[in-house]
Amino acid sequence: MSFASPMEPLLAQLRATAEPTRLRLLALCARGAFCVTELCAILGQSQPRLSRHLKLLVEAGLLERLPEGANVYFQLPPGAELVRQVLARLPEDDTTVAADRRASARIAAERARAASEAFRRDGADWDEIRALGLPGAEIEAALLALLPERLGRAADIGTGTGRLLELMAPRAGAVLGLDASREMLALARARLGERNIGNASVRLADMYRVPLPDAAFDAVTLQMVLHYAEDPAAALAEAARLLRPGGMLVVIDLAPHGRTELLTRQAHRWPGFDDAALAGWLGAAGCAPLPAVEVAGPVPVRLWPARRLAATVVPATEPVLTF
Repeated sequence: MSFASPMEPLLAQLRATAEPTRLRLLALCARGAFCVTELCAILGQSQPRLSRHLKLLVEAGLLERLPEGANVYFQLPPGAELVRQVLARLPEDDTTVAADRRASARIAAERARAASEAFRRDGADWDEIRALGLPGAEIEAALLALLPERLGRAADIGTGTGRLLELMAPRAGAVLGLDASREMLALARARLGERNIGNASVRLADMYRVPLPDAAFDAVTLQMVLHYAEDPAAALAEAARLLRPGGMLVVIDLAPHGRTELLTRQAHRWPGFDDAALAGWLGAAGCAPLPAVEVAGPVPVRLWPARRLAATVVPATEPVLTF
């Protein structure tokens, strides 16, 4: 009878990296998420060939497979220290790696152009802060002032174009954007790829049922999301579930306003929120509300921070995926 060595997983990972095409795939996926079609275009290889390599890398735990509609994206899993150590030893002047990098930049630019053209064609008003004339720079500065200087993992629910991921990435080990819109995820992925933000990723998810484990994040943000929610309390409870004890939840949304046209033209479900409502929902979700911060503008914006208490979190009923 033979027994598997405790070293076998590490040996399997080292064997998986020891092949030129797989090493190129890891170097590309360290720069962001790519689907099989994009990887074929960059490497100039057939889909069956690359699919076999990708399957091996996923099985070795070196890549993460993220289905999204008709596509499947591949990226490095959080941490991935072995991969990063191996890639750090790649010669900077390697002509193949340099050519792959140029091709990936072209793919990222094409993504951004396609996403922007689709939104212009469909007339979607995807950047609500800009659409409402809100002071985006002041809102972002207020958010950064509330968040810790260093974060482990952070999540942005309803990430939209991924701007908050870009903002939080320098402070975090990993940032994850969640959105129910594939079009929004395309925009966010294009933004992250263009800016080469390697510690950020996005995933399709419903804010009421996020397929991720309890207590997985140090910070969770919801910017301009809650006023669309049919059940704000449930959305906040799900956001709180994702937080570790002591983690920070920050809700950025409109304060009460008299702009009734926003309920029709912008399809807002709620005409802003007051501090009492947010405090009640946050408390019910197991969070301790902190003093709110207001940013003046055409419509007043408030930031409601809260810390996750150490109470037991109700386990998720849905199957969860690691990230």
